[in-house]
Amino acid sequence: MSLRIVVTVKYVPDATGDRHFADDLTVDRDDVDGLLSELDEYAVEQALQISENSDDDVEITVLTVGPEDAKDALRKALSMGADKAIHVEDDDLHGTDAIGTSLVLAKAIEKAGYDLVVSGMASTDGTMGVVPALVAERLGVPQVTLLSEVSVEGGVVKGRRDGDSATEQLEASLPAVVSVTDQSGEARYPSFKGIMAAKKKPVESWDLSDLDIDEDEVGLENAYTVVESAAERPARTAGTIVKDEGEGGKQLAAFLAGQKFI
Repeated sequence: MSLRIVVTVKYVPDATGDRHFADDLTVDRDDVDGLLSELDEYAVEQALQISENSDDDVEITVLTVGPEDAKDALRKALSMGADKAIHVEDDDLHGTDAIGTSLVLAKAIEKAGYDLVVSGMASTDGTMGVVPALVAERLGVPQVTLLSEVSVEGGVVKGRRDGDSATEQLEASLPAVVSVTDQSGEARYPSFKGIMAAKKKPVESWDLSDLDIDEDEVGLENAYTVVESAAERPARTAGTIVKDEGEGGKQLAAFLAGQKFI
């Protein structure tokens, strides 16, 4: 038996950097360093754990859609232990929204071949969290999302979803799409051996023509969701200092009440 896992990952601007919008109100990715989305590292980790705990032959493919630099995200995932990677890159993809991205991912996943798709719960730049569900809908397979625990056995994927007031045990027959949360287990650090091995692992490059996708199905002009306006975040102002000269508690309570914190 064999199990083909595709992990979708995203190359995102470093959240600690000084991020801006470009003139067309898309994220300016040239003005800040990028990296593999932290939330997608959990997806890679869960795929690796499934492989390590499986009696089947497991092949893990990492898939990303993005510019040339997005290969850095793939290399990080390969250095963690994934087997191969696919990079979908095309100038016409600029400005593609979540709906368009789900189309590209679904087409690429179908072309690659899969039994299980594993995604992070959201990207750290867009933070929409809808792409796994959209991909599952396009593929016509079950979705089991927001899992804090996941396993595969006997052609079935099982997982635990933790809510505010309840915990659900979920399962679905393969093929299926799952997404995992940041509570699913700390992602491993790539070892030196893994980093060196990643340099020799195959990375395929596809464009829209390879996926039979027309340019009018993707891109900023064809997006269903767009940013209409944006403004710089206001500079921080000096805070309020409460000096305790016997009435500090009352002053603090009054301040908190004025801010509607109490």
